[in-house]
Amino acid sequence: MTRQRKPTYLNFDKESYPWKPDIDYRENPEAYSVGKGEQGVLICEPYKAEIGSHWRFKTPEIASKSSEEIFILFQEYMNNNDFVGADMARKFLQMGYTRARRYANYKGGKKYDKENDYAQLERGTGETEKAASAAIFYKKWKAAEADIKYAKMKSAWKKERG
Repeated sequence: MTRQRKPTYLNFDKESYPWKPDIDYRENPEAYSVGKGEQGVLICEPYKAEIGSHWRFKTPEIASKSSEEIFILFQEYMNNNDFVGADMARKFLQMGYTRARRYANYKGGKKYDKENDYAQLERGTGETEKAASAAIFYKKWKAAEADIKYAKMKSAWKKERG
């Protein structure tokens, strides 16, 4: 029996969300919070625009090029001691994995049936090609997380700022 769980984007409280679209996080890095997983990835500018323009996962070939470009940005941010940029690049790599997996698991990438009280749809109906894209992003995501300098910066940032 599958448990019924509504998606978290329902009843979303914008006001209490720590990431704001009107903040330039390069100019105001102190306003940035690491958060969990991919939180803030589609809000924090200018990184959203810089990194997001490379983010694609339609085919394994596209995912390979995309993940490599984003990983290069991650390394550039690290070389410039730009933790916020590096963390955002890591989040985009993670999101490449999670979104591609969503499309691999569910037809059209839709997990919930809006017309049926957001019941979870059947798994295993998605595109197998997306599973290969997810695996490509997974390797780059884990490579970013394994970067020793990044791990130290992230730990320090979380202690200082959250």
